[in-house]
Amino acid sequence: MDKKNAVYRKRSMVWRYRWKEEALAYLTLLSFGFLINASVQIKGLFLDDLYVWYWFAEGPFMEYVFPIGSTRFRALYNFISYLEYFFVGNHMNWFVPINIIVNSMIAYTVYRMARRLSDSGLIGFVSAVLYLLSRMSYYQIGQVYGMMESLALWTAIALLYCLYYYLNNKESGEICYWAACGLYFANCFIHERYMVLVPLFYLTLLFRRERKLLKWLVPAALFLLVQLIRFLTIGTVLPAGTGGTFVAETFSARQTLYFIFQQVMHLFGVNLGGEWLCPQPWNQTALWVKLVVAAQDLTLLVVVLLFVVKIIKDRENRAAYLRSAALFIFFIGFCILSSSVTVRVEVRWVYVSMTAALLFLSYMCGVISKHEKAGKAHFEKDVVHSGGVAVSVCLVLVYAALSFLSETYYRSYYTKLYFWYPQQEYNSLAEETWGKYGEDIFGKKIYILKNTYGVSRFNADTFFRTFDKERKAEGTEVIFADSIRDFGLVTNNMIILRENPEAHEYQDITTLVKELKCEPVYGYYEDGWMDENAKVRVMAGSTGRIDLELLYPGVMTGGETMTIRMDGKTAETVDIDQSILYVSLQAAPYQTVELEFENNFYLEDALEQRSEDRLSIIVNITAD
Repeated sequence: MDKKNAVYRKRSMVWRYRWKEEALAYLTLLSFGFLINASVQIKGLFLDDLYVWYWFAEGPFMEYVFPIGSTRFRALYNFISYLEYFFVGNHMNWFVPINIIVNSMIAYTVYRMARRLSDSGLIGFVSAVLYLLSRMSYYQIGQVYGMMESLALWTAIALLYCLYYYLNNKESGEICYWAACGLYFANCFIHERYMVLVPLFYLTLLFRRERKLLKWLVPAALFLLVQLIRFLTIGTVLPAGTGGTFVAETFSARQTLYFIFQQVMHLFGVNLGGEWLCPQPWNQTALWVKLVVAAQDLTLLVVVLLFVVKIIKDRENRAAYLRSAALFIFFIGFCILSSSVTVRVEVRWVYVSMTAALLFLSYMCGVISKHEKAGKAHFEKDVVHSGGVAVSVCLVLVYAALSFLSETYYRSYYTKLYFWYPQQEYNSLAEETWGKYGEDIFGKKIYILKNTYGVSRFNADTFFRTFDKERKAEGTEVIFADSIRDFGLVTNNMIILRENPEAHEYQDITTLVKELKCEPVYGYYEDGWMDENAKVRVMAGSTGRIDLELLYPGVMTGGETMTIRMDGKTAETVDIDQSILYVSLQAAPYQTVELEFENNFYLEDALEQRSEDRLSIIVNITAD
């Protein structure tokens, strides 16, 4: 009994230590994720993010999750994104932290997988860091829609790992095969691109020499079920292409081969392609970075050569090594193929292939550093370590150090990505409106001068709804104007924005334009109150007419008079014999005139006095 208690206490201590170790590993990865993505922000939605939000706000839950008649059917992602949009509400700045947290969770998964594959905690952790560091993570972090790519990547590498476990563990791996089947079905409804992974199951079954018919039938049944669901919901089984295209219409074998070549080169650090694919093309990359990338690839070549040598020497486990290597290679190949059949390749699609390549690197290091007894797989315990462990760890550390140099260099060119500056502009639009005025923006007219940023009518009508808890932003109107001449005097329900193209920002010039159009010199205040004597400079509009609305809230005793001078000449003498009066003055179009007011009365029961003169009347000035 005492012996059993001792064993229990020992196991308990091990698990407590392991829990702290795992928590520390995740928190470190999470911190690193926030550190390297500190420059990424989402303060306002645009592009796909705003379009998806629109359907979230407009459509019922069932229509959003199960979009019948759409070009895509991604029910699982739609469900998760619905929950995300609902949770975030009008806090647009929460999306990036959420993306970083999710990506850090994937990194922790990579750490656990790579640790098991390499039998080294250090190699596992370095693999997770390299995953977070990758230049290919830009979309997953910088766009709300990146959550789809993250979830698809996560389920894809989990599927790969489950099949690897099943392949190498005949007795304990059964559940992993069925888990892989479930992951495949789920992944197809996150992103249809991963339907292509179904041959991976048959490759695994073939390698295992599986004789159970059910296992051979299930992957095909799942694939056919996915196609049936797609046909019933969107009317086709062919996947849609990117940028509103259709694969069936744009497919080109020659183009596909070129895109495959691009993606393979990306895995080896060579950036080929335009702004859709990479922040800094290879022909513009600094020479020192090219040398660093060459050193990275040389390090990988050494690992591969050591792996091949190990395969040649270890005859007993040669077949097992080759089968596992083939599983990784075919997975990477299928992922590359599936993202090469449309009109362009985006680097975010290479991210899953890169992650699988990191796991493959960890596997090769595990083979190099261990000598397994005949018939034993990596998950068994009786493994004898060789001197190769130090070699593999050193090679991975060298590769990681070189990758840090190249990846941080490429990350410094994120501003060249196709969506970076537009996102920055919409972030600024959010800052200059919602960030400054809060809920006061609702009901206002927001004027954008020039609109060289190309804000569409849909974006203008939808953008500010994202900040309203009711998702309506009633009364808020975005108006595009060529100049400040296109509207009259600035009222309290107006916001005027101009562009600063050099910084890809907006500037709130409401106060500046307000003073330019109606500048109180003395005796006139923002709320319309006027003293006994006042002077105002007013810019006339296209008609030159300046309208005055006079509101006198006091008791008239008779003889109250207002004398108005325009540019020093008497323009009007008004008898204040009614509580509300209207006066029109005529100037030249767009002329700035100086209006002087002289009132022979004041409001006797006024509660305040703002200058030496007393408050007299309320005057609202408009100019067309």
